[in-house]
Amino acid sequence: MTTPRIITTPPGPKAKAILERDARVLSPSYARDYGFVMEHGKGAEVWDVDGNRYIDFCAGIAVNSTGHSHPEIVKAIQEQAEKYIHISSDYYHDVMVRVAERIDEIAPMEEAVTVFLTNSGTESVEAAIKLARYATGRRQFIGFLGGFHGRSMGSLSFTASKARQQERFFPTMPGVWHVPYPDPYRPIFPTPPNGDQGDAVVDYIENMLFPEALPPDEVAAILVEPIQGEGGYIIPPPNFFPRLRKLCDRQGILLIVDEVQAGMGRTGKWWAIQHYNIEPDIVCIAKGVASGVPMGAMAARSSIGAKWKPGAHGNTYGGNPLACVSALKTMELIENGMMQNAAEMGAYMLDAVSEMQARHASIGHVRGKGLMIGVELVLDRETKEPAREMRNAVMHSCFENGLLTLGCGRSTMRFMPPLMIGKNLVDEGLQIFEDALTQAEKR
Repeated sequence: MTTPRIITTPPGPKAKAILERDARVLSPSYARDYGFVMEHGKGAEVWDVDGNRYIDFCAGIAVNSTGHSHPEIVKAIQEQAEKYIHISSDYYHDVMVRVAERIDEIAPMEEAVTVFLTNSGTESVEAAIKLARYATGRRQFIGFLGGFHGRSMGSLSFTASKARQQERFFPTMPGVWHVPYPDPYRPIFPTPPNGDQGDAVVDYIENMLFPEALPPDEVAAILVEPIQGEGGYIIPPPNFFPRLRKLCDRQGILLIVDEVQAGMGRTGKWWAIQHYNIEPDIVCIAKGVASGVPMGAMAARSSIGAKWKPGAHGNTYGGNPLACVSALKTMELIENGMMQNAAEMGAYMLDAVSEMQARHASIGHVRGKGLMIGVELVLDRETKEPAREMRNAVMHSCFENGLLTLGCGRSTMRFMPPLMIGKNLVDEGLQIFEDALTQAEKR
């Protein structure tokens, strides 16, 4: 029997007390959508400090890939903590090597990779852009409108998903040119004959940006998400990545893929880029790699990564033993069933929301791969006018009724539950979502 979801209208009294304390001492720069205060979690369910139970369709922004407090993850961390908790990268330790070896085995390149371990996605991106400059001797880059790659000054120069992320921080790293990301639902360019929006975007780079504004032989790399995350869970059309790969090869440009949100089994494959049958030169990894312990990695083809000399880049905490053992166990669990579950449950969720679309005119577009699903809400299907206020109302209603969700893009709901979620919780969560949507449509 399903346990009750909400026993105290959230945020309850204990949660409110913590929210008041938080407001006094923590930075107002943290963006919170609603007042969820976590007490504990298990699998794809979490409980707040007032005893309310929630289904988790967020997974800590795609971080808790194996669910909350998976017993094998907890055991691995505890056993390592009894041995040693930290040793800097000035020295050597076995689990750091084992993580790099494992990443080499699963990396989306046939060539062996060189791995640099980090603490987060933004650090992985910083390492990638530094290596690209170092290895090529070039100084300029191409990123995409709607992209999110982090908030430190190098990665922030590529981030273009919300204006407030850039506001009052100029100048960031110079030399980054932004072009549109190919969105089949909201195309910007005319689609070429026998092509798609991916062709149109690459044509724009090749035929407009390069000869008119940017010398291609000054471009070190193109940094791109295989599925755009914060920009709206946008899946590019089939021709985009094959054309982009060919363009990079012709011009001697490195292709960096940001798999921070889309990677580590979330889309039903180890890496989202594998859905497009091309190989990158560098891949940026974080979020789901270590089940919530801060961890990231940059993996580059060895022919590129080997160009770095000792001292060219480094950090203190990258390769932390606790993070490494958690990552090793996480990758084991993902490979031994959770990645397949992501593919199966993702297909089930997509079908269910697509059926829901027939009952709700506000659902303009449903898209996704595996357990990375976007549901874009609109005020009118013909005009595709974004329904941002409705999206926000649906999110808050879901929270009040026992479902954690997040938005992205202009008016998209994103569903990214832990990779181990079962059909019963998927059904329960989607029912909460549909009830919230029905309520919002009546307003």
